Amino acid sequence: MNAPYDGDRGQSAGGDGSSGGPPVSPGPGQVTPPPDPYVQDAYDRDPYHAQDLSAQDPVAEALYDRAAHPPPPPGTYQQPQPLYQQPPTAQYAPDPRIWAQAPPPEPAGPSRHLPYGEDASTTQFVGVDDLVTQASEHHEEPDAFAHLFRDQEGPAGSPVPSEPEPAPAPAPAPPKSGGRASGLLKSSAVMAAGTLVSRLTGFVRSLVITAALGAALLGDSFTIAYTLPTMIYILTVGGGLNSVFVPQLVRSMKDDEDGGEAYANRLLTLVMVALGVIVAIAVFAAPLLIHLMSSTIANDPAADNVATTFARYCLPTIFFMGVHVVMGQILNARGKFGAMMWTPVLNNIVMIFTFGMFIWVYGTSAESHMGVQTIPPEGVRLLGIGTLLGLVVQALAMIPYLREAGFRFRPRFDWKGHGLGKTVKLAKWTVLFVFANQAGVLVVTQLATAAGKASDKNGTGFLAYSNAQLIWGMPQAIITVSVMAALLPRISRAAHDNDPGAVRDDISQGLRNSAVAIVPVAFAFLALGVPMCTLLYSSSGTEAARSMGFILMAFALGLIPYSVQYVVLRGFYAYEDTRTPFYNTVIVAGVNAAASALCYAVLPAQWAVVGMAASYGLAYAVGVGIAWRRLRNRLGGDLDGAHVVRTYARLCLAAIPAAILGGGVGFALLQALGEGAFGSLIALLCGGIVLMGVFFVAAKRMRIEEINGMVGMVRGRLGR
Repeated sequence: MNAPYDGDRGQSAGGDGSSGGPPVSPGPGQVTPPPDPYVQDAYDRDPYHAQDLSAQDPVAEALYDRAAHPPPPPGTYQQPQPLYQQPPTAQYAPDPRIWAQAPPPEPAGPSRHLPYGEDASTTQFVGVDDLVTQASEHHEEPDAFAHLFRDQEGPAGSPVPSEPEPAPAPAPAPPKSGGRASGLLKSSAVMAAGTLVSRLTGFVRSLVITAALGAALLGDSFTIAYTLPTMIYILTVGGGLNSVFVPQLVRSMKDDEDGGEAYANRLLTLVMVALGVIVAIAVFAAPLLIHLMSSTIANDPAADNVATTFARYCLPTIFFMGVHVVMGQILNARGKFGAMMWTPVLNNIVMIFTFGMFIWVYGTSAESHMGVQTIPPEGVRLLGIGTLLGLVVQALAMIPYLREAGFRFRPRFDWKGHGLGKTVKLAKWTVLFVFANQAGVLVVTQLATAAGKASDKNGTGFLAYSNAQLIWGMPQAIITVSVMAALLPRISRAAHDNDPGAVRDDISQGLRNSAVAIVPVAFAFLALGVPMCTLLYSSSGTEAARSMGFILMAFALGLIPYSVQYVVLRGFYAYEDTRTPFYNTVIVAGVNAAASALCYAVLPAQWAVVGMAASYGLAYAVGVGIAWRRLRNRLGGDLDGAHVVRTYARLCLAAIPAAILGGGVGFALLQALGEGAFGSLIALLCGGIVLMGVFFVAAKRMRIEEINGMVGMVRGRLGR
């Protein structure tokens, strides 16, 4: 068996048939042995010697089973061909219009190169380094020449010009980090900025109105006429639009094939028709409505005439108010939150310009001493037209935003069978909800105007109550409303998906995020209410401004339960439960009306409105306890109450010493510098700086996480 290998020592590939190398001369006395017929052709050619060892794949060589593939029998090898030779000359010259023929792609599965069917991407190519690099990759390597082979292969294998492949779509930009929290903060920031500008211009509007008409009976008459359209709108349509239709719009966008556009068109058409009818009835019944709002004004012929004239100019704003709200809710459902918060600025600007013209023509109230008997009809007409024009501009300004969002209004009267019946049924309880709420407001309006006339002092009537409430409600509108306007579509989706945990987390987040600003501002109103109002309303007289400051102080702490109530009720609206908020509001309105009537009966006339302001916060404190318990039961007994209560308690503990120190500094400076504009400004600035500084230091010491999160967000925005 070893004979063939013994003869291998002198062999070489390519030798003749008798020897594998150069002939060996026999020595002296040696006889040349005859060739062995069994081995003479065994090593004529070495099949492995011709291979380039540097091109061999060591893994393939290791996996090659030589026992399963023995060498072929002797004499069957072909003579070796030269390794390098010139290719045969082509019969025709190459066509320059056609690319060179590409090799066909490797066949899938086992091939003659891969007898065991290994993956070509890991075993056919070079070596160990590529194997190690590609060991964790499971995607299949494409053949680099496959597209050339396919493009140039015609029906019968003839080459054809290739068509250009379509350009690949650009990869989407990677989403910014931050998740839903960053999206919420961004939406809230846009709305908060718009609401802040709107409220600031609203302050300027109230200042100009007070300066033009004063804080006596004339100012109360205009305020009641200006408030009447808002009250009627909320009683009829506004409550359902603000709370019920947003979840319905979100569901229609999610479920309808057209993205909810047809539903929005039907809703807008229905609201426009309903509001047109309401405006016609309200304008005709204006004297009756004024009597319903304030019998004190209605029983005074001059005041009743002025108030009724103002009302007939203001009542058509109901239509434009409703159209503006529906358009804004359509944009909110599409994730566009800024327009609804920014367009009211236009209304305020128009009204500021209108009352500025009135002051330019007739002078301020302190200069002209104008009252309900002396105001000229031209002045009433000027103020009425300007008030109506402001709401018209506000509504029409929404149209470009709707076009940008891809919404085109097309009137649709096919209201039946498209889900509007369910929406109206849900809105029924919301209308009753606002009716109960406005019933309490109606009682306060009647009592406040009566108390103002009985006291015979400026700043003790309904206008003073409204101005103080306007200041008091600014943080609520900027912080809480903005946060919940961005959260409500998300809460509605979570409720639609039956995810009470997500609803609970969003409500808890809304409560805690808003509390960071609501709690210190409430204590700031309590400590610095007088210098704040004497600064803002000094044009109406020191006595009236000081009275408004006392009313603001009485409102102050009620801001906390009022904000909590607003957030908690949004949880019920997300579940399309409008009955529970109705019953809750009946309780709040009842407590408010009863406590206000008690204050009117017990307190002196000049302090009755101050007691009514305190009653407002007391009523919402009672309502929060009831609404919290019901929503907690609705969400399975968990509303993250321990976390929320702990946050509010610690914020209040930090705000109490801040209010004491800041209020003391403000009061001392006000006494030293006087209650004029300059003294009020210095007292407000210094007291506010002390209050916010002490609050911030105390909150940091207590390690309130919401404060730390807000500071971190502000630093991130500033790039520090």
